[in-house]
Amino acid sequence: MKEISKNQIVEAVAKLCTDATYHLGEDVKVALQGALKREKSPLGKNILAEIVENFELADKENVPMCQDTGISVFFVELGTDVHLDCTLEESINEGVRKGYQEGYLRKSVCDPFSRVNTGDNTPAVIHIKVVEGDKLTIEIATKGAGSENMSAMKMLKPSQGVEGIKELVMHTVTEGGGNPCPPIVVGIGVGGDFEMAPILAKRSLFRKVGSDNPDPELDKLEKELKEAINKTGIGPMGFGGTETALAVYIEARPCHIASLPVAVNIQCHADRHKGVTL
Repeated sequence: MKEISKNQIVEAVAKLCTDATYHLGEDVKVALQGALKREKSPLGKNILAEIVENFELADKENVPMCQDTGISVFFVELGTDVHLDCTLEESINEGVRKGYQEGYLRKSVCDPFSRVNTGDNTPAVIHIKVVEGDKLTIEIATKGAGSENMSAMKMLKPSQGVEGIKELVMHTVTEGGGNPCPPIVVGIGVGGDFEMAPILAKRSLFRKVGSDNPDPELDKLEKELKEAINKTGIGPMGFGGTETALAVYIEARPCHIASLPVAVNIQCHADRHKGVTL
């Protein structure tokens, strides 16, 4: 049995909060630099050059790459052979408080009715899965509202099939336009039920940009949708161009015979996610 203390979790989460908001992953950097090379629009090229310069400055100065430092979303895997001396969700939230306070990150979480800020960016959104083993894996995405607000969920009819999924994705992306700060990453959740599809969509956004889907049919659909999105002409930050999407990712699971739940979760070019294993 592996012992993991509350302090270990708090410190690890606090560091994840700052690392995610200061430093883009190498996969996203490579994707943005590739988009800069491919972009056909002169204005789009200028915008992408500024995006690249921005993440380079954030790296160098250890400052947030965007003023919207997001709501903290966690996917956690807790091994059955791990013993904690604390409540896991409480410890993660304490880590968020510490990270956002000490990292001088904007607190963006508020009451949905009064709009009064909670003051510490909690509560975080936390998904916990129990797995075999003696490890605790914590992944975070600091999710900004500009892209999150452009997301959608719909209960399709089974008869709508793949074409219905494509139609919903393209409608969601074109309706969003420049609002989610493209070039975007599009996460798609298919199946499960009303609450599961959006979780699948959010989970898909944790994939490395540039990775292939292990399912050949889903991989083919991802590439078709990315090509279609990049033909919309929305372009970087919505000012026109050929680089609207860096990637499209799909997570799927079985669903009820009478329904086809589909969720589309949009991620901006500041595709901020980090992970740690204790």
